[in-house]
Amino acid sequence: MKITNMINPNIFREYDVRGVYPTELDEDVSYTFGKAYGTYIKRFHQTKCIVGHDNRLSSDSLTDALIKGILSTGIDVINLGLVTTPMYYYACILRNIPAGVMVTASHNPKDDNGFKFSFDERGNARGEMIQEFYQFLLTQNYDDGAGVMSFYDVKEKYYELLLSSVDIKHDRKLRVIIDCGNGTTSLFAPEIYNLIGVDLIVLYGESDAHFPNHHPDPAVEENLTVLKDAVVTLKADVGIAFDGDGDRVGIIDEKGTYIPADKFMIMISRDLIPTHENKRILYDVKCSKALTDEITRLGGVPVLCRTGNSYTKLATRDENCIFGGEFSGHLYFRDKFLGFDSGMYAGLRMVELLSKTNKKTSELLEGVPKYYSTPEIKIPSTDTKKKEVVEKIKEYCHNEHFHTIELDGVRVEMEDGWALVRFSNTGPNITARFEGKTETVRDKLKETFMNLIEKYNK
Repeated sequence: MKITNMINPNIFREYDVRGVYPTELDEDVSYTFGKAYGTYIKRFHQTKCIVGHDNRLSSDSLTDALIKGILSTGIDVINLGLVTTPMYYYACILRNIPAGVMVTASHNPKDDNGFKFSFDERGNARGEMIQEFYQFLLTQNYDDGAGVMSFYDVKEKYYELLLSSVDIKHDRKLRVIIDCGNGTTSLFAPEIYNLIGVDLIVLYGESDAHFPNHHPDPAVEENLTVLKDAVVTLKADVGIAFDGDGDRVGIIDEKGTYIPADKFMIMISRDLIPTHENKRILYDVKCSKALTDEITRLGGVPVLCRTGNSYTKLATRDENCIFGGEFSGHLYFRDKFLGFDSGMYAGLRMVELLSKTNKKTSELLEGVPKYYSTPEIKIPSTDTKKKEVVEKIKEYCHNEHFHTIELDGVRVEMEDGWALVRFSNTGPNITARFEGKTETVRDKLKETFMNLIEKYNK
């Protein structure tokens, strides 16, 4: 077992554990994590846990070591094998076992890996929960025992859930292109989308964790260049892209235009708010004012949350929102789905929307208030420096007497625009986004705050 004081504390991040394999996260670290985790969940009266993993190159060996560690504490393990993260979430629900570990690094580079994990019904560990667990891991005060491993295949039940939670009309034959990015969804999405009666075209539908075609992050427009071109060339109605572990989605309209997640959330809000008594919609600090304007216009109630899957998913439930999401592409449907984020399901809801109308995808955004936004901008930093930079930006905003929201970093609200500066909780980056009623306002905000970031980040 690796000496615990040699484990890099920076891999214990805000929402999960994430590090570079094998320099920061290897089989010894995974085994030690398993020993600590198996012991720790007994505090929550758990006797069993669920384990799944994505298709990354290191996931098999890390999962084997993790399970050995957990079993050695006397906790039983239900092994799902190779699954998407949403399939793992559903298995926890089906088996009524809230404790579990998903071995994945989501959309991170191919050499990264990590753990999304939960202890009880509160969902994925986050913030102080992760740091308290890390402090326990350092004690090396682990139980000894002999847990039993069993296997569970969740695929068939998951497919049944997806298909029963959409109502796709067949008045017109939709042409749909999905981009699996060679990630874990390549093993499942082509099969499920072939069952919904569309003219399906699949891009990068082979499982290959080298990610040879593009980085598996559908929230970054440059990763979707081939999909955009294919939609236009093949005259598709919509393009749908998934991330590496299948919990996020990206949408391309029939013109080959990228639709950011906050604009997709407008489409969903327009569908849900007029027909449901519950009109509460959750969004994160990165989302456009166009979304909150439209929710309010429709008679809905916008609910603001900090960024982060572990936070937004929990808040969507705890704040009793019918739907929620964040700019990175995590979306939570609670009208006829179970509230966890699934890129494949979000894509099916896009197809369902189109099937109920003669409108084109781009026309579903007609009349949306016009704002000029940047994409999310990532500025490389260090895990220590990034926090210092954000604190200095906050200090600057206070000195300038700006109206700020400090739920997650600092979002500066002005009459004609806003600026957001925060540090990433998944990597050594500072992230920023800017929006204005005019391009001039947007660019001025961007210039001011990017100069400050550059100054403080030196």
